[in-house]
Amino acid sequence: MRDMARASAGLRRERIVASPRFDGARFHNTRRVGPGLKSGTGPALLRDLVGSGRRTPRGALPAESPLGGWQRPPETGLRATWLGHSTVLLEIDGARVLTDPVWGERVSPLSFAGPRRFHAVPATIAQLPPLDAVIVSHDHYDHLDHPTIVALAARAVPFITSLGVGAHLEAWGVPPARITELDWWEEAQFRSVTVACTPAQHWSGRFPPVDRNKTLWASWCVLGSALFFFGGDTGDCYAFKEIGETYGPFDVAAIPIGAYQPRYAHLSAVVATLTRTSVVT
Repeated sequence: MRDMARASAGLRRERIVASPRFDGARFHNTRRVGPGLKSGTGPALLRDLVGSGRRTPRGALPAESPLGGWQRPPETGLRATWLGHSTVLLEIDGARVLTDPVWGERVSPLSFAGPRRFHAVPATIAQLPPLDAVIVSHDHYDHLDHPTIVALAARAVPFITSLGVGAHLEAWGVPPARITELDWWEEAQFRSVTVACTPAQHWSGRFPPVDRNKTLWASWCVLGSALFFFGGDTGDCYAFKEIGETYGPFDVAAIPIGAYQPRYAHLSAVVATLTRTSVVT
């Protein structure tokens, strides 16, 4: 299948092998989980996966069109528009950055099965304003979407992503010259903005029996006159403190809470340590 795992080679492979997080075969988390999650296995995890009660909305979810707002520059120089799941259009110092773009109907290797979106994205790809960069945090289907990447590849926009993920992007039509792969604590600059790749507590793989943790996962900081933190798909971890001390405190943070359970309520404290004011979820 076109959107399954792609193996890295050449310089891309060399950078993977050189990463302190790579053991020669796979990437690993290097931090303990946060204090609110003592274990990732057992009855609590089973309850989270199975859930209880209704798991889909009873009707269409409300969504506002962002098109009118995009026609005007943000009054403060900073604006974040949440487009669903982990897709955020960030406007900072005149630059526009799109995170984990997903416009596909299903986040699955199968067109007829797998998680399906509850409502359409409130703007089409064609309606997006000109983009200066696209950040892809890792290669899971709900963050790296094949049809979306194919559509964005037709636009002359750079992609910034984690080690190894560039092989997917290149296979789907993104020119290698427009792909920047970063390891944790590495940075890239475009226009007047800095993008920093930072730690995350997660895993990777599009076909886990074969490619689990073959590519890196990350959180991201976008730094200009304002500071933005994008968690990707990270769980709570002690790296938050180091990220905040190195690049924060942030003006806006996009923190993943899509799998929210009451026992994750401590994440509000995590957000408070990262940000000055606003939170996008």
